Amino acid sequence: MTSKIDKTIARQREKIAAGAYYEAHQQLRVIAARYIKQNNFDAAAEILAGGATALLRAGAQQGASASGGDLAIMLVVEVYNKAEWGISENADDGESRARKKRLIELLREFPSDEPTRKRYIQEIIGWSGKFGPLERGDPDLHHAAGSVYAEDNDPYDAEKHLILGTSESAETLAKLEYEWYTHDDPHTAALYASRAIFPYLTTGNIRSANKALLIFTSRLSTANPSLGVQEVSSANSDVRVYPALPLLNFLSLLLLAIQRGTADLFRQLTTHYAAQIQEIGIWDDALAQIGEQYFGIQIPRQGNPLLDMMGSMFFGGQDNAGGRRAAPSSSAAKKVEAPPSNMELD
Repeated sequence: MTSKIDKTIARQREKIAAGAYYEAHQQLRVIAARYIKQNNFDAAAEILAGGATALLRAGAQQGASASGGDLAIMLVVEVYNKAEWGISENADDGESRARKKRLIELLREFPSDEPTRKRYIQEIIGWSGKFGPLERGDPDLHHAAGSVYAEDNDPYDAEKHLILGTSESAETLAKLEYEWYTHDDPHTAALYASRAIFPYLTTGNIRSANKALLIFTSRLSTANPSLGVQEVSSANSDVRVYPALPLLNFLSLLLLAIQRGTADLFRQLTTHYAAQIQEIGIWDDALAQIGEQYFGIQIPRQGNPLLDMMGSMFFGGQDNAGGRRAAPSSSAAKKVEAPPSNMELD
């Protein structure tokens, strides 16, 4: 059977190499459908993954990448879902790891401008949520999707996935936010750092929130050697204090308070920085959620503050024209556009 499948894929690749994209696409769909009808899902998966990869690599000419995207989506919808392949929590389950790896490798083949990629990402996350241990989706798949969006300088979509990703996602997100920040005014550093820190905190991921702040401030100090910074150390912690960036100090102290503080300390902290927080005008919902989640300070139940906050503040939201709302900058009136296309993450 393996030999037969390999020959089938090889023949279709020859057609793709010759530019017969539509013919190859249609034949691959028919062959895969035949295997699916026979419940031979492994064979169908090999056919679809191999064909999708070849078509995606062919690029956008004559709709080759769109055809590849269609086969990739069919792989998830018609094979992974119908076969009810799940994500095992057992690290020794090689089949589960291989199936997930196939989806990630296929994601990497999509050109950044291929419209079907977004649908493919939605399908793989949806599959992993339905047949995996986490309803919100598999962290490895979220990390892969977020990393792809970050490489394409799409911060809003990158944030959505990296927040729900792996332990590696915090570094990717912090680098993205820092590079975005470099295109804005110097005093707005805390606004960009908060785009990583607050969502991590509201999803209960304190470790990633700390890691993101550390990476962000390390880059800030390295890139700005003249920026005043003081190292404050105690037996239990080390904090960088930036006299010129009070809200960055607030974020550092907030993380310390969450780990070691009380409700009174949180109130004192927010009171001390109240003027600066009020000037920003966009942290209120996030801090209210954090106050309730970590310090037991109840907030009025009006809708879902977490969803509202993450939707409007961190993930772009919608403007009156139906487009993306830019990230707020130093005042409610000033907006920061998405970073330029030549932004690089190292």
